[in-house]
Amino acid sequence: MIIKATELKNNLGKYLMDCLKEDVIITRNGMKIARLSAFKEYMGSEVDFIDGGVVSDAEAAFNLKPRKVSWEEFLRLTENSEKRYEYIDGEVYILTAPRPVHQEILGELHILFYKWFKGKKCRPFLSPFDVRLNRDTEHKNMVEPDLIVICDFKEKLNKKGDYMGIPALVVEILSESTQRKDQVKKFDLYLSTGVSEYWIINPWKREVSVYLFENNNIAESEAYRKNETAKSYFFPGLKIKLKNIFK
Repeated sequence: MIIKATELKNNLGKYLMDCLKEDVIITRNGMKIARLSAFKEYMGSEVDFIDGGVVSDAEAAFNLKPRKVSWEEFLRLTENSEKRYEYIDGEVYILTAPRPVHQEILGELHILFYKWFKGKKCRPFLSPFDVRLNRDTEHKNMVEPDLIVICDFKEKLNKKGDYMGIPALVVEILSESTQRKDQVKKFDLYLSTGVSEYWIINPWKREVSVYLFENNNIAESEAYRKNETAKSYFFPGLKIKLKNIFK
């Protein structure tokens, strides 16, 4: 395979995978200048540690600096992988194991949500749970929120059993490595694709921010701290005492 240097720069992840099958020759101004070849000991033994998670060389290229890839390239990368990924506006993010404090908050919150929604049509689900959110037919995204509430679960399952709908409520618990993505990239994604309510939980500030989205805009918002009680706009009566999740 022969490619231009600019193609390698723009699609490094793709060609890192392609070189496992055949050498990739790089050219500049029509001249061959380099060869990208698979390291012979690769095939599962060559790994890097990224943000606490073990990832392959090919995957590491994405997490060191998320790169633009097509939806088809993303599906090919993740097809047979046991690792967890998110795909936001053409960029791939590898998800690593969360810290204990994150899981403690998530566990407590899920119990409280489960009790409140029991017997109701809408249901809470924990990650890992793939959620596909499309800005339009060409711009597809896939994320794994920490917790979601779904009101159309049975209606939106495809033949493979994948959920293809839009959650009514999404919860993300911040970490040092994901806070910018959760507060900027995911915020905009949820706002613009039909999610009705977004909760952002900040463990080190012991704070919960609740946003109500309507017509791709923020209709209401409130930040709750210390021993206050967070309240849902979209689900009247859903209230969570912060002291019950920040222990």
